[in-house]
Amino acid sequence: MNPTSLLAAFAIAAVPLLAVAAEAPEPRRGAHPFDVRDLVMMDRVSDPQLAPDGRAVAFSVRSTDYAANKGVTSVWLLDLAQADAAPVKLATGSDPRWSADGTSIFYLADAKGSSQVWRVAARGGAPLQVTDYPLDVGTFRVSPDDRHLALSIDVFPDCESLACSKAKLDTHVPDRASGRLYDKLFVRHWDQWADGRRSQLFLAALGADGKASAEPRRLTPGIDGDVPSKPDGSADEYAFSPDGRTLYFGARVAGRDEPWSTNFDVYAVAADGDAAPRNLTAGNPAWDAFPLPSPDGRTLYYLAMRRAGFEADRFAIMALDLASGTRREIAARWDRSAGPLAISTNGRTLYTVADDEGQRPLFAIDVASGEARRVVAGGTVTGFAVGPHGLVVARQDFTHPTDLYSADADGENLAPVTRFNAERLAGAGFGDAEFFTFKGWNDAPVQGYVVKPVGYRPGRKYPVAFLIHGGPQGAWHNDFHYRWNPQVYAGAGFAVVAINFHGSTGYGQAFTDSISGDWGGKPLEDLKRGWAAALREYPFLDADRACALGASYGGYMVYWMAGVWNQPWKCFVDHDGVFDSRSMYYATDELWFEEWEHGGPQYVHPANYEKFNPLNHVKDWRVPMLVIQGGRDYRIPDEQSLGAFTALQRRGIPSQLLYFPDEHHHVLKPQNSVMWHDTVLAWIRRWTAPAN
Repeated sequence: MNPTSLLAAFAIAAVPLLAVAAEAPEPRRGAHPFDVRDLVMMDRVSDPQLAPDGRAVAFSVRSTDYAANKGVTSVWLLDLAQADAAPVKLATGSDPRWSADGTSIFYLADAKGSSQVWRVAARGGAPLQVTDYPLDVGTFRVSPDDRHLALSIDVFPDCESLACSKAKLDTHVPDRASGRLYDKLFVRHWDQWADGRRSQLFLAALGADGKASAEPRRLTPGIDGDVPSKPDGSADEYAFSPDGRTLYFGARVAGRDEPWSTNFDVYAVAADGDAAPRNLTAGNPAWDAFPLPSPDGRTLYYLAMRRAGFEADRFAIMALDLASGTRREIAARWDRSAGPLAISTNGRTLYTVADDEGQRPLFAIDVASGEARRVVAGGTVTGFAVGPHGLVVARQDFTHPTDLYSADADGENLAPVTRFNAERLAGAGFGDAEFFTFKGWNDAPVQGYVVKPVGYRPGRKYPVAFLIHGGPQGAWHNDFHYRWNPQVYAGAGFAVVAINFHGSTGYGQAFTDSISGDWGGKPLEDLKRGWAAALREYPFLDADRACALGASYGGYMVYWMAGVWNQPWKCFVDHDGVFDSRSMYYATDELWFEEWEHGGPQYVHPANYEKFNPLNHVKDWRVPMLVIQGGRDYRIPDEQSLGAFTALQRRGIPSQLLYFPDEHHHVLKPQNSVMWHDTVLAWIRRWTAPAN
């Protein structure tokens, strides 16, 4: 039996012990600690889009069909001009985008098993299917004159028509021989095996009947790259010029070097001609992305990194004068990495979201001076829209899932305009959270947070869940996380400690850079000092009843701690972590990450991969560990977790393996999420239970 079959059998055998109810939890109105069954049923509000006149906002809401074990996304509309107006559901679908005249909303929805563009009047009514193509539409944008759609569709590069790609795709259905022959990487990426298709940009004309042309025109022939990028690209990666005659987009054209290249460039292509796309950023060998034209069409703003091969470099905001070709950096002294941009209607202010000391605020950047200021501070901004009269912001924090808030252009008068989860939150108990700062590696200031357990009583001591974030260039934020939500542990009676160690984002680029080449050094020192500082500052933390948990890089750190810092811990939980740095290099998908973090390929710098390799310290493992793995995780493949579980079992250390054959680097399905949390909480309860 092959390893996958063995693991599938293990997962099936485990189900009766950890059974998950197939019926959706009902809203609970009485007082109760917040738990995973609350978490998975939250409505997830996202993607606010203001009408051209700013008087209404369209947005998406993902609800949970628990019995079907999936999320269901719908398009909603809220009239901002009417006081106390209630949101109205317009259709099942996602990615709402306004027509330029403000009378209707385009969106993506299912059409007989295929993702297509639809349209619905803003006043409501029967939706109209706009595209009817043999392949899925991935993303889209509406032209400023409402005459065209820009679309991304996965096609075979050598096909001239969508029908050709469809026919070629259909021939890939296995008959007798199921093998596929590859001659370059990516063979697999994130959670998909390559089938030879590329996401390409198309232009479709909209007819008088409101429907798109039968065969859209490809705008990116010869672009051997994906537009938008994979696996997480979006329509933010391309944009129309204000006159609709040009499309700007980002793409990586790297040939066989693609898995170890971060050289994305910004291109321009005429929407009304046959000219080839023109590279506007060929001089920068690093990452250029997220083009945004100014309202007058004279300037193209975009984001740019400086160092080739580094995915976590600072994204600087650049301004390109399209007439002269001159460019300058805006906000050069602002030591934060910008996200996708939006611009005010007068063209004087850019808006973006960036990590910032445990928060993720919305910033406004003055184009002329480069001054950056927080306009919506505190919590995490997950989306925003800029209109002629102000802002609509999607915001969350430790105790509030995302809702929409309105504000003026300076972020003043921030007020909620939706309350989607009010009923489910009523009576749910949350733990109080508090950020703290301590002297970390080299006595530099390092930040962390502590969450008190629900029902906290002074004078008592509580077991601790010590959470370690992934990335490694990531951070713990004041947010409402759906995979690592500290309130789930607080609701189960645990205190939570989380540290934003060296390498975390939001504390300046030098702080972020400091982890590269030093995975087991400075970050471990910060974790040690942060744990000691938390114990000094918060006497309710029980140092003798604590478990450490982490995923991805956090999982790597759990394996590393298991060998070099296992004294304080009663148990470990490791999700999709790196167990063997050497084999990880040859099995992962995006090689640029490994090569930057370790100074080059493993065969060139083998010592760098061994310096902090957890595999080399298995002889010192002693702490019970729960290992969790997604079978479709090609970023950190399942051989890593299998190797760790083998080491634990062979050494006789109490251990369990929880395997999800249908999940990737994250656990997303609602019932799988419940099983994940139930298993994790049962494990840490077992090992932190008070001694009799």
